[in-house]
Amino acid sequence: MLARPPADRTKTSTSCATTLCGRSATRPWDLLADSRIRHRPEQRLWYPFGLHAPTPSATCSGVNQTSAAVDPGDSTPTGRRRPGLRRTRDAGAIGDSSGAIAQGGVALTQTDQPQKWYARQYHVGRSVPMNVLLAFTQQLSSFVEAGIPMVESLDIALGETDDATMKATIVDIRSSVERGSSFADAVSKHTRVFPAFYRAMLRSADFTGNLNEVLNQAGVYLERDITARKQIKSALTYPMVVVCVAIIAVVLMAAFVLPKFADLYKSVNAKLPLPTRMLLGITDFFNNYWWAIFLGLAGVGVLAMATLGGNANKRRRDGLFWNAPGLGSLVRSVSVERFCRVLAALTRAGVPLTESLEVAAESTNSTVFSARMASVREDIVRGSGLSDSMRKTELFPNTAQQMIDVGERTGGLSNQLGRAAVYYEREVSQRIKRLTDLFEPLVIMFIGLVVGFVAIAQVAAMYSVFSQIK
Repeated sequence: MLARPPADRTKTSTSCATTLCGRSATRPWDLLADSRIRHRPEQRLWYPFGLHAPTPSATCSGVNQTSAAVDPGDSTPTGRRRPGLRRTRDAGAIGDSSGAIAQGGVALTQTDQPQKWYARQYHVGRSVPMNVLLAFTQQLSSFVEAGIPMVESLDIALGETDDATMKATIVDIRSSVERGSSFADAVSKHTRVFPAFYRAMLRSADFTGNLNEVLNQAGVYLERDITARKQIKSALTYPMVVVCVAIIAVVLMAAFVLPKFADLYKSVNAKLPLPTRMLLGITDFFNNYWWAIFLGLAGVGVLAMATLGGNANKRRRDGLFWNAPGLGSLVRSVSVERFCRVLAALTRAGVPLTESLEVAAESTNSTVFSARMASVREDIVRGSGLSDSMRKTELFPNTAQQMIDVGERTGGLSNQLGRAAVYYEREVSQRIKRLTDLFEPLVIMFIGLVVGFVAIAQVAAMYSVFSQIK
């Protein structure tokens, strides 16, 4: 039997326990038999893979915002604490999922239920495949459009996904939403699962209130990214196979064939042409210093990771992509398209322009873009026009700049931004197709040059030897 709590806490504890169990009682320790609150705070439960469930707890608060909790009870002779509700001072922090107010002015403010085993088996912060995120987005969009409450929608999506990391993420999001957080705030904690543009677009839904439309557009972006990656992989498959075969052939020739030809040339004291001497020099270098080449490549990889990898170097990495020949124009078009689309939705909803610019800049996931747009917000606060401030950043092509200028002068900024987004969405698709179509012939041409050089060097050497023998 549990020890009675101190007398001065009995009344408050009774109200708290009554709130938790939904039935009246004169003594809170009589309610501990209820399965919803009967737990041992120090007991470690067995779960798969050697994991342990966290101890459930409950928090109650009164109207005076003071601590109100059932005392856990006295310690046993062995030093273990008896079962009970853990004492807390987190009063009034979070309401329960139903939002009900209990009698006596005391309400349940927080419940920590044991997580599902898959929520602890996998680290919630790990990334998930793009197709899994797309399926979740499309399902959630359909549920929201049908008018299903968010918590119930997340429950349905939880049962539909097979990815354990996504399951753990949905469980955590559902818990945050149930405690009163917005969906955007709950998602923003999972930076490795949800891309930056995804999180920024959900933030715009907090301003506009049109979560269904935002989820639909996020699904379009994800689907486009998946399609682009498939196109790139498809375009790279054949060239990469050719590259691998060519590399294997060159390595075999350099390791076994060319050394024998070199011995033959030395035995006849042949005067070799320049291509053959270059090829034999490269072969000798690879055969004698292969370990140095390996260490050099490893060092370059480590140096690249140290200078470009991680969040600390994101601005430097974004700058390289932004200015890269060929790829930079694609990156800029993608950033402009996302910025215009998100800004159009925010301005259409009447969100203040400075806040709209901040959220829209975050949706680009480019530190270069966000840094330059910060100066635009400062200029607008000082009274400058949007079009003139944007022109100073040199971020926007002439087409987008003209559309924004017309929209600002005519009062239809959101409509012009939407048109600019559609225009650059088509341009991005065309640029991706051109790049994928161009890559395959370039790779094949490079392989042809390598194989042709080896062939010419060998034929020229044989011709020179035969000429000298004659």
